[in-house]
Amino acid sequence: MSIPVFLQRVILQNYKSIGHCDVRLHPLTWLVGGNGAGKSNFLDALQLVSDALNGSLDNALNERGGINEVRRRSRGHPTHFGIRLEFHLPDGREGHFAFRIGALKNGGYEVQNEECIIGGIGRGPAYQVERGTLKHSSEPTFPAITSDRLALVAVSGTAAFRPVFDALASMRFYNLNPRLMRDLQTPQDGKLLKEEGENIASVIGHLQRVGDGQLDAIQEYLRIVVPMIHGVQRKQISSKETLEFRQDVGDSTPWRFEAQNMSDGTLRALGVLTALFQGNRDFAPSLVGIEEPETALHPAASAALREALTRASRQTQIIVTSHSPDLLDDTSIPADTVLAVVADQGNTHIASLDEASRDSMQKHLFSAGELLRLDQLQPDPNELEHQTRAPAPPTDM
Repeated sequence: MSIPVFLQRVILQNYKSIGHCDVRLHPLTWLVGGNGAGKSNFLDALQLVSDALNGSLDNALNERGGINEVRRRSRGHPTHFGIRLEFHLPDGREGHFAFRIGALKNGGYEVQNEECIIGGIGRGPAYQVERGTLKHSSEPTFPAITSDRLALVAVSGTAAFRPVFDALASMRFYNLNPRLMRDLQTPQDGKLLKEEGENIASVIGHLQRVGDGQLDAIQEYLRIVVPMIHGVQRKQISSKETLEFRQDVGDSTPWRFEAQNMSDGTLRALGVLTALFQGNRDFAPSLVGIEEPETALHPAASAALREALTRASRQTQIIVTSHSPDLLDDTSIPADTVLAVVADQGNTHIASLDEASRDSMQKHLFSAGELLRLDQLQPDPNELEHQTRAPAPPTDM
């Protein structure tokens, strides 16, 4: 049984190559477009929110080169970017969190506006902040805030806003690096897989100890994607750790190989599956975004990977970027779960599929993969026109 969609709507303005974006998300959302179209920038906007809440806004911007590398470069030189996230909390309440960051002349930045509203205006917890000054709050007390930090971090200690902080801070995003997964690793906190998979041995070990079937699911799909692999486990080597794979080489007893002997495709497949099924009693991400999970995999593995993504999305919301016709070659993929991403003169456009593409998929005439091969997966022009007329976050729309 599917869980309610956590992140329901994402509105972006002037974020990197994205001038305007207003899209609805699903339990499993496919961001589909060619290389350089801007798919990664959409995920990065969501990751910036998570990074800013888990660390600081200053670090989140600096890791991306500063405010001038984040705000979109275009004619008119916009001096700000905005993000609005509409959500559904585990307790059933809906709301939104939005902010707009503006550049200052000295190369700095300020949070021009920020708001968090749960349950609707006047019906639940809410606050509105402007340039470090509290304009409205439903709560009798409010912590000190400044214009260079997100106020949600400051109010995360209150019962009213903690659920929003926890949900947004627990979004996780992955662009897996087989080299880091192959190296001997220093034992780390294994509750959650890190962005490039550099603590995957600790995560597998943690699931061995506290998991409730997650490792079984990971190994089940790994055996399908890489048929010779029988299983995987954490292995201690002095003060370091690595992964040990059991592989069928024709004998009655599987041989054992460490991660340094495994291919990029095998390690990436394990990383993707671990990202999908890592939720356990200690921690479960609210949303998982994965960059091109099909990379380095044989096309024959696409069906198993697609099934794993679908299964995982029944427990955790998933966003996938892809330009692989093989991964999308399934007529059961609903048309409304596919977002087309195209670039035009350096500007990224993201929207639901146009009417012709939706009609072809709904009538099962073509799969999304077949339409992609024909270069017929296009964004809805009417939706794109509406996006350009929408006001900037955090204004209500």
